[in-house]
Amino acid sequence: MADTLDFQDIQGLIIRGYGNLKAACYILLAISDPHSAKIWLKALVDAITTGQAGPKEQALNVAFTYPGIKKLGLEPAALAMFSDEFIAGIVDPHRSLILGDVEESSPEHWIWGGPDTKSVDMVLLLFALNNQKLSQLYETHAQAFATHGVLEVQKLDTVDLGGKEHFGFNDGISQPVIEGSHRTALPMHTIKAGEFLLGYPNEYGLYTNGPLLKSSMDPDGFLPSDKNGSGNVDLGRNGTYLVFRQLRQDVLGFWQFIDQATKKSDGRSDPTARVALAAHMVGRWPGGAPLVETPDQDNPQLAQANDFTYYHPDPYGFNCPIGAHIRRANPRDSLDPQPGSEQSIAIGKRHRILRRGREYGPPIDATGSTQGHSEMAGDKLTPLSDQDRGLHFICLNANISRQFEFIQHTWINNPHFDELYDDADPIVGAHYADGSTFTIQAKPVRKRLTSLPRFISVVGGAYFFMPGISAVRYLASI
Repeated sequence: MADTLDFQDIQGLIIRGYGNLKAACYILLAISDPHSAKIWLKALVDAITTGQAGPKEQALNVAFTYPGIKKLGLEPAALAMFSDEFIAGIVDPHRSLILGDVEESSPEHWIWGGPDTKSVDMVLLLFALNNQKLSQLYETHAQAFATHGVLEVQKLDTVDLGGKEHFGFNDGISQPVIEGSHRTALPMHTIKAGEFLLGYPNEYGLYTNGPLLKSSMDPDGFLPSDKNGSGNVDLGRNGTYLVFRQLRQDVLGFWQFIDQATKKSDGRSDPTARVALAAHMVGRWPGGAPLVETPDQDNPQLAQANDFTYYHPDPYGFNCPIGAHIRRANPRDSLDPQPGSEQSIAIGKRHRILRRGREYGPPIDATGSTQGHSEMAGDKLTPLSDQDRGLHFICLNANISRQFEFIQHTWINNPHFDELYDDADPIVGAHYADGSTFTIQAKPVRKRLTSLPRFISVVGGAYFFMPGISAVRYLASI
């Protein structure tokens, strides 16, 4: 039987994505005066949105980097019990290679979170019904932290694209469900709470390691006892690791590449072929329908379809290419051991993440049509806006290495994924200077696109820890 989730102590973003709160911004902060910052944090605790009930007007959550928690004065023995990935940080040179943060995506080029930018100690995540209410929420908290030794490093705004991302595809369809939460789903989508929350059993039936303290270090009794019976108190319980990456999308470059690859023999553009190729790269049609169920055309009735597998209906990738983005990000039942079996699904469930990101920047049309562009003449697409746009990628996981980093390194960036030869993820993969390949399995002859440029680059990022409410209260009391 699953542990009962302590919703009152879990920050709300872990339980739900606040889909009804269309406006959001993320405030990157640096702690200049730890003593004063803890006074502010102590007052902030009661404003933190919990997982108990869905907020109707606004929401606030908070997370800390390793340097931020260190500044608050946590004892070294407890600091050392956080995960190695969190302690080292996302800009560790070895980690950059794992994540594909090289060349134009190298941390040295980042606008925040990089080695040459201002240090980030924490992030305040704000959500509201609309931009006006969000602005009011931001101003209220900005005045408070500014007078308590906390400096604003950067304010990251978001945009509501109505459930789509900037390339024009429906987003957020495939999400795991936390066992014991408010939602229900098929077993293959229902994941043990310990995969996303410290202090609960994970898919291995074990507790993921987290920071513990001697009970004498918590004289006010803020923290729960260690479930393993060590006699210590658990600073990690009901907390999670938050991966934040700002991903810049080259929307114009993406559709120009697609247009060039699908031109007719007479050199004219082919809008139908353009959308079909983009769908094969994503694994879903722009409306959301999965290619594995409808390979030849979009089907609005399947816009939210997610209860499918790959191996039995499409073992060779003739419907949905083996290297398509959604097939790599969540292979379901398609990988060893024993593809098509419950064992294969069970392995995949150990590498799931909760995605909570939002888009930023002004949209331009990204359906492969000329609508939304000022002109389309021959091979040339001219956007209405050259402003930066992309995704504030945010994911939650209890084990950064086994979940986010594994997916990024072993599935997304791996050119040999599932017996492919030279194919990184065609959408978000690290395509190096000489380009990458995308293979479309077909009969009688497969098709191959070569020299894929990088359509998404990383321009900022950090690893955060999102504590339980009681742990935030403890950190404010040190």
